[in-house]
Amino acid sequence: MKTLSMPEQVLPVREGRVVYQSRVEWGEPPREHLLRVFVDIDREPPEVVTVYRTSKVKKYWREEE
Repeated sequence: MKTLSMPEQVLPVREGRVVYQSRVEWGEPPREHLLRVFVDIDREPPEVVTVYRTSKVKKYWREEE
């Protein structure tokens, strides 16, 4: 999964957990969605908690400051 190996963004959720996210084209006709992968990084190896796709890109995407 490209989002795990090369995420567009990595955001902290809480201590020991981050969310990797990438924008992806999905559907017919293709529309932009956000793929979000929640990972517990305080384990060895890191553990994927949940993965979901959302069309609410603007809600979760963080612009660089």
